[in-house]
Amino acid sequence: MSELHVLLVPDGSGSGPWHWQQWLAARSREAGAVVTRCPGPVESTAALRAELARVPPEAELAVVAHRGGARTWLRHAAAPGGPETRRADRVLLVAPAEPDVSPDRPGPRAVERGLGAAEPDGPGARAAEPDAPALRAAEPDAPALRAAGGPTRMVVGTDDPELSVCAAHALAHRLRVELDVLADGRALDLAAGYGPWPALLRWALYGSVPVADRFDTAPHVAGWSAVPEAVR
Repeated sequence: MSELHVLLVPDGSGSGPWHWQQWLAARSREAGAVVTRCPGPVESTAALRAELARVPPEAELAVVAHRGGARTWLRHAAAPGGPETRRADRVLLVAPAEPDVSPDRPGPRAVERGLGAAEPDGPGARAAEPDAPALRAAEPDAPALRAAGGPTRMVVGTDDPELSVCAAHALAHRLRVELDVLADGRALDLAAGYGPWPALLRWALYGSVPVADRFDTAPHVAGWSAVPEAVR
C-alpha cells in the first residue's frame, strides 16, 4: 500500500488551534498519513506547487483546500505548471471563496450587498456588476481540473455569506464536479462550529463520499447536470 499524504491548502485568514484543519491534521497523522500545510500567502500558486513537488511520486495524495485556498487550487489548475507538476489523486474544495476579483471590481455577492468600489468621478458610487467571463478568468475548464487532480468534489454551506448555493451549483456545473451542500454550514469554519469533522477525515483517508456535516447528517448531493443559463 502506498503512503498517504494529505496536503492542506488553508484560507489566508488563519484557522486557529480548534479549527477542523488542525483536528484533521492530528487525526490523519494518528492514522499514519503524512500531513503538510501549504504556507502563505494564500494566493501563491508557487508555494502550492513547491509543496506538491515534495510529495513522492509513488505516494497517494489527497488535497483539502479551504476558502481562499480552494481558489488557489483552481488558479493552479487553470495555469498548469508543466508535465512535471505533481498531480493530486483526489481534491476537496471546501467553501470556495467567491471568484477572483480586483479591489476595483468586487465579486457578485459584494455587488448584491451594495459594496461596489467607488467610480473615479463619484466617491461611494456602486461599481457595475463584473461580467461573467472576467470573474471566471482564473477558473480551469473541466479537462484542466482533471489534469491537476483525480476525483474533485466541492462541499459548501447553505448560508455562506460569500458563495450562495445558487452560485455554488453554477461553479460545480462549470467544473463538472459533484457538490455536497450542508445545512447551516456557512463558511464551514470554526465560527460555524467546524472543529471535529469525522466525514472529512473519512474523505481524506479513504475518499469516502458524500461528505456529511460535522454531525454526520447526510448532505444534499448535486451532480453537474445542466443548470439554467441565467445562473452560469
